[in-house]
Amino acid sequence: MSLPPADLAALFAPFQCGSLALKNRIAMSPMTRWMSPDQYPGADVAAYYRRRAENDVALIITEGTTIDHPVSSYSVRVPAFHGRALDGWRRVVSEVHEAGGRIVPQIWHVGIMRDPRSGEYPNMDLPSASPSGIYKPGGKSVFAPTDRRGLRAIVDSFARAASDARELGFDGVEIHGAHGYIIDQFLWSELNKRTQDDYGGDCVQRTAFAVEVVRAVRTAVGPDFPVILRISQWKQQDYAAKLADGPQLLGDILQPIAEAGVDIFHCSERRYWEPLFADSPMNLAGWTKRLTGRPVITVGSVGLAGPMSVTNIGEQADVVMDLAPLAKRIEAGEFDIVAVGRALLADPAWARKVREGRLDELKPYTREALKSLS
Repeated sequence: MSLPPADLAALFAPFQCGSLALKNRIAMSPMTRWMSPDQYPGADVAAYYRRRAENDVALIITEGTTIDHPVSSYSVRVPAFHGRALDGWRRVVSEVHEAGGRIVPQIWHVGIMRDPRSGEYPNMDLPSASPSGIYKPGGKSVFAPTDRRGLRAIVDSFARAASDARELGFDGVEIHGAHGYIIDQFLWSELNKRTQDDYGGDCVQRTAFAVEVVRAVRTAVGPDFPVILRISQWKQQDYAAKLADGPQLLGDILQPIAEAGVDIFHCSERRYWEPLFADSPMNLAGWTKRLTGRPVITVGSVGLAGPMSVTNIGEQADVVMDLAPLAKRIEAGEFDIVAVGRALLADPAWARKVREGRLDELKPYTREALKSLS
């Protein structure tokens, strides 16, 4: 095996957190594909992930997979993580392991992003779950907020999914707590207006639901199974949204969640290179690591020029071939793992080409890549 270019060596150093041992610092970012008819991940899904694993991606984080709660999903084409779909995921795990990779599922509940007024999803007659029934900032409640019993059912569903992940042979589990989905809806003051119980209130009180989910997952999988939590400041409903305006508030939010049982934080930004707060070059991952002491994954337009837009991804994003600044930040300890999204959609061999110094062969991202998602 050839050595990576010297200025990129930090990208290819091994990493270990508990039982999760990775051959390098490159992960595949979770990216929703809508290519699992009837919520079942077929042979094409297994092949899709295998191609990245056999091309030196150390950790595959699957697209969001919905837990067994009746209103967790907003599309019948998004893979489930329960029932017959587990047979499909068993094959995915096998394929990735045979290719030398490690893999964790991202378990997911979309909350009120399952717009009760539109969509094609399971159980369309049921109201969507949410902290306060509010779909977007400044909006009015669409329906009654989910009560304590309903929230307990969601927590239990997350725990069952995590237990199934361990049973299927996954190498850990990632909880989706970002991007305006249900856990993030509870953290975000714009959508969490609860006053009837202890799931609402100030920024620390709003962590109660996230803490319950993480604690239940940790109990379900035991102490030695890696638990990752994806977080973000931005939301699909508002790219400029913030959970915290400064380090003190961010620490106040993250500390109880970390103590509930998070091993690694996956910190989502639209542009990983942008500072989170004034007077420091550190991004969300860097601050999260400093404030919690936990290892972190950074993500956000890695390897490509231009940020991702959920609603308008653009026709093309050009390749960024100077990855040395990224590697230097790993070497400096700002973050531990780098998750790559669109660059790996466009080029399944992205990680191998980078390791071998074949940067001039990297493929740009195009809309055509999104259509095939091979």
